[in-house]
Amino acid sequence: MKTTIGISDESRQKVATVLSELLADESILYIKTKNAHWNVVGADFHEKHIFFEGQMNQLNGLIDRVAERIRTIGHFAPATMHSYLSLTHLTEVNQFDNSSIGFVKALLSDHESIVIQLREHIAPFANDFHDAGTSDFITWIMKEHEQMAWFLRSHIK
Repeated sequence: MKTTIGISDESRQKVATVLSELLADESILYIKTKNAHWNVVGADFHEKHIFFEGQMNQLNGLIDRVAERIRTIGHFAPATMHSYLSLTHLTEVNQFDNSSIGFVKALLSDHESIVIQLREHIAPFANDFHDAGTSDFITWIMKEHEQMAWFLRSHIK
C-alpha cells in the first residue's frame, strides 16, 4: 500500500537513504562498542565492561528506532552486515589498543562523527524535504549521541 503522509515519494526516498546510512553507522558503532565491552583490558576492566554494556544497550535502542523510522516513511530498512559496511561512514577497525582509553577514544570519535553527520541533515529534512518528523527525530538521536560522547569524553584526562 502506498505511504501517503504529506511527503513526496522523492523526498521520502532521499530521507530513507540518509536514515539507512545512519542505521549502518549505528549498527557498526554498536558492534564496536560490543567489542569494547568484551575485549577491554586493564585495571579498570570491570568498571569499563559495565560502562560499555550500558552504551551498547543504548545503541541497540537507537538502532531499533532508526529502522522503525525508515519503515514509518514507507521504506524497508537494510538489515545485513554487508549492507551496513557499504553504507556506513565509520570504519569497523579499532585503530587503538584494547585498553579502556583506546576504546574510549575510538568510540568517542565515532559518536562525534555521527553528531556532525546528523547536524548537517536537520534543516534539509525539515526545509527541503518537508519532513519535520524526521528532522525532530534525528535531532533527538543527535542529542543522544552528544550525551554518549560526553560520557566517553569524561573518561579522558
